[in-house]
Amino acid sequence: MFNNVVWQDTEISKEERAFQKNQKPCILWFTGLSGSGKTTLANALDLKLFELNCHTCVLDGDNLRYGLNSDLGFDDASRTENIRRVGELSKILVDSGIIVLTAFISPFITDREQVRKLVDDDEFIEVFMDTPLSICEKRDNKGLYKKARNGEIKNFTGISSPYEKPMNSEIHINNSFNLNENVKLILNFLKMNGNIPLKS
Repeated sequence: MFNNVVWQDTEISKEERAFQKNQKPCILWFTGLSGSGKTTLANALDLKLFELNCHTCVLDGDNLRYGLNSDLGFDDASRTENIRRVGELSKILVDSGIIVLTAFISPFITDREQVRKLVDDDEFIEVFMDTPLSICEKRDNKGLYKKARNGEIKNFTGISSPYEKPMNSEIHINNSFNLNENVKLILNFLKMNGNIPLKS
C-alpha cells in the first residue's frame, strides 16, 4: 500500500443510499462457460428489475475489455486481474446502493471468492450457469469454440483452460429451466434476501 494514500470517507453512507433507492445492494455474479447464458439471463433480469424501479448496473466481460480491461490478455494472471478489477468496481457500485449484475466466465474459484470477501456476507450472490459444454458449443454464435478447437485461440475456458465449478453457489441454474423461469427464480431469491421489496 502506498504511504501517502489515505482512505476518504463520504458524507452519505451505503445504508442511506440504499434506503433512498428502496433496495438492498448486492452483486449478482453470473459465472459459467462461454455460451452458458450468463449475459442473456443478466440482461433479462436487469430489464425486469428496471421495470420494478430498481437501480441496477450490468457489467459484461466483453464490454469491459473494450475499456477498463483492454490492456489484459487471457492467460491465467490476466484473468485473475480482470476479475480483481471487476470486483473492485462492483464494490464501489454496491457502496452506492446499486444492485450489480456481472456476467463473467471467471473460471477460478479463488478469484470469485476474493470478490466475495470485498463486500458483506449477504451482498455477494453467485449464480452458477451450469450449462454442459456440448450445449455451449452448439450455441457458439461467436465461433469461439470452433477457433479454440482448431488451435486458433489459446487458453480458452472449457477447451484448453479449466473452469472450476462453484461448490456452493447461492443460485444454481441448470439447462432444464427456460429464461422466464430463471428470471422468476432469481427475483424470488432477491425478495427473500431482502434486496427488493416483497410486493415488487
